[in-house]
Amino acid sequence: MTDPLLSELLGLAQDAAHRAGALLRDGRPADLGVAATKSSPVDVVTEMDIAAEQLITGFLSEHRPQDGFLGEEGASSEGSSGIRWVIDPLDGTVNYLYGLPTWAVSIAAERDGERVVGVVEVPMRRETYHAVLGGGAYAKGGAYGDGGAALRCRPAPPLDQALVSTGFNYVADVRAHQADVARVLIPRLRDIRRGGSAAIDLCDVAAGRLDGYYERGLHPWDLAAGDLIAREAGALTGGRPGMPADGGLTVAASPGVFEPLQSLLEELGAWHD
Repeated sequence: MTDPLLSELLGLAQDAAHRAGALLRDGRPADLGVAATKSSPVDVVTEMDIAAEQLITGFLSEHRPQDGFLGEEGASSEGSSGIRWVIDPLDGTVNYLYGLPTWAVSIAAERDGERVVGVVEVPMRRETYHAVLGGGAYAKGGAYGDGGAALRCRPAPPLDQALVSTGFNYVADVRAHQADVARVLIPRLRDIRRGGSAAIDLCDVAAGRLDGYYERGLHPWDLAAGDLIAREAGALTGGRPGMPADGGLTVAASPGVFEPLQSLLEELGAWHD
């Protein structure tokens, strides 16, 4: 890496994500409580979620006090350095609440509005994914060993042989529409998975564990790091045709799967304004 700033940002993001992941993994209380609700009573936010974001923002502020923040649990500041951190301290909150292993810490850094660094820590897999803009995507730990490995998305199969993941909103009427879309899609694909963490799904596209992923209703912190990791691994990402991935629709897939999947989702109205 030739840019010392990006090297610094990557190192800080990796350190912060590892610390937050350890806090969440090792500090999860048996009687995990609920501090508040998000969009509905089903979408819980835990004390640990808030504690992880405070750990991350405190650590990053200590090292780079002029940077801005956008965090799921309320961190929001403009900063004056041109760098903004986009943070999901616990992606997969309901999985975490129920003791399921599919949850992650997601941290991205933007420079002048462009995503340049992404890190996703998956503590229960003991895997860490990262990417730097223009520098490729990598993973270490778990299945990748301590030495790590470069990531490449899978060669594109025909759409009817593609394994695709999705997610469902916590608002009942939105979830019902998403279920209708999935019902139509299932016969046209190899199968559909629903893991419960957008960040992990995007990394699994990067790692070749999925052929594609789509979801309606994501926030910037849900996709910032994972989107960069998927793209740096050779996947295509976007939203509706001609649009970037956003809250209306996020699609990530191997080249060759991306366009037919995106077109089919457009036909089915799998997006919202």
